[in-house]
Amino acid sequence: MNGLCIHDLSVRYDKRQVLTSLEAGPLPRGLITALLGPNGSGKSTLLRALAGLTRVHAGSLSLDGEPLALSAASARSHSVVYLPQALPAGVRLQVLESVLVACRATRGYGAASPRAAHGDDLAHAHTVLRKLGIDDLASRSLDELSGGQRQLVGIAQALVRNPQVLLLDEPLSALDLNHQFHVMQVLREVTRESRIVTVVVLHDINAAMRACECAMLLHEGRIVRFGTPPEVVTPATLGQVFGVAARIEPCSRGHHQVLIDGLVA
Repeated sequence: MNGLCIHDLSVRYDKRQVLTSLEAGPLPRGLITALLGPNGSGKSTLLRALAGLTRVHAGSLSLDGEPLALSAASARSHSVVYLPQALPAGVRLQVLESVLVACRATRGYGAASPRAAHGDDLAHAHTVLRKLGIDDLASRSLDELSGGQRQLVGIAQALVRNPQVLLLDEPLSALDLNHQFHVMQVLREVTRESRIVTVVVLHDINAAMRACECAMLLHEGRIVRFGTPPEVVTPATLGQVFGVAARIEPCSRGHHQVLIDGLVA
């Protein structure tokens, strides 16, 4: 069975249960799975648990039918790449240097300047920057960039590592409409061409409906529904999880969109 499977996964912080008995999968290779839900539903915690960055109280993971050790964070980092909502502040590396560091870290190398970098690494880094439309930022320092530009560099750092599983926490949050569309387009291409498992936390449900092939809806630490976006995003689930009265209507090009009429009484 190709893809990532979640088996009875639970996470606690002290005595507070954050995720309870999550069961889903396979999150398929070659397709993007949108992780949806209101604030505090457990989306970021689930990503961190999948990445091995949050201690799991119970449950297991498997990739392509093989167990994915919950405790082996260092080993898992070579195949599972996690991008948080924002890059650390105060980093003075150049954009190209930061992407090269990410590229070489996957193979266990140390940091390298662009001049000292292996030719294949350098070409790969430039290719990823060019795909994202930010190759003109290569010589800029990270601490000079806008929030949206830093977000794009973070995505480049994730893609350059050629992951088997790519976990992105709100990658569109600081981007304008042009870059939101472009990033999702690039992610779809890379996910399909490299046959990776991509999981993306999105607050824009219409973006998820348009760009993702699978969806998982969380509410109060539990999975409400897992499937295709039309199966997951319905007036009933939107009312249950978000407390809104909503309609799902096709646009003139046939794409489904969520229209909010009001709040559920």
